[in-house]
Amino acid sequence: MCGIAGLFLKDKSLEGELGALLSDMLVTLTDRGPDSAGIAIYGGGSNGLVKLTVQSPEPARDFPLVKRALSDAGIEVVSLHAKDTHAVVAVERSKLDAARAALRAAVPGIRVMGAGETIEIYKETGLPKDVVSRFDIRKMSGTHGIGHTRMATESAVTTLGAHPFSTGPDQCLVHNGSLSNHNNIRRELKRLGMTFETENDTEVAAAYLSAEMAKGKDLGQALTSALDDLDGFFTFVVGTHNGFGVLRDPIACKPAVMAETDRYVAFGSEYRALVNLPGIAQARVWEPEPSTVYFWEH
Repeated sequence: MCGIAGLFLKDKSLEGELGALLSDMLVTLTDRGPDSAGIAIYGGGSNGLVKLTVQSPEPARDFPLVKRALSDAGIEVVSLHAKDTHAVVAVERSKLDAARAALRAAVPGIRVMGAGETIEIYKETGLPKDVVSRFDIRKMSGTHGIGHTRMATESAVTTLGAHPFSTGPDQCLVHNGSLSNHNNIRRELKRLGMTFETENDTEVAAAYLSAEMAKGKDLGQALTSALDDLDGFFTFVVGTHNGFGVLRDPIACKPAVMAETDRYVAFGSEYRALVNLPGIAQARVWEPEPSTVYFWEH
């Protein structure tokens, strides 16, 4: 099952509404996956800084330790904004790897959900409406975003198992389907030095795209390579610093619908997720073709 929502804004005047529009799309798809939900929002980047979205099951204990751990490692915390079980920590871009290492060593209860100049990721167990409310997603602005509501069919219902998965700077992926060769791909990626937090096949797909883009490919080229290397049935929706991509496997058995106007591009697992978008009656609406990469960027 699972439900995916994605929104890529062309019209800057809509950026203040991104969180509200994307939240409504995702809540509409609740019955496709009531176990957990998550949203990635792109926007609000600061020159020279990178944001780490961190999560803790005990934020009152762990978030104060974050500043201390980074300070002890000689890393200035430019800002730290906590929202429920998540916090967004801004540091100098050059300190990203050092910050990850310092947190991993000093605050074992902390998990990094994602990092980049513009991305923020919020995900938890529970219904989409509750997750959206916990993190006040409706008030967020940005240029594009993706969301996912999950039915856990192959792994545990946990925060770490929720989508989106992020394995590269400003990159994240949500997935509806199942990969049959993810364990083989995981072993190959581990040999390349990549690490994994879960046994979820979607994290493998995200890491695969990160590895391909690290070779110099853009998102469209990485998605094209996935058609040869990833086996199974899947619909991927991927976000990058300035882009938004969609790919379905050659069989395309998972439902998907897209809409485009001069103001936005939208994706939903079902058309009902799109019906309240502005100007949807005049949109070009279509079902994405199998084995076809769709990609937009600012």
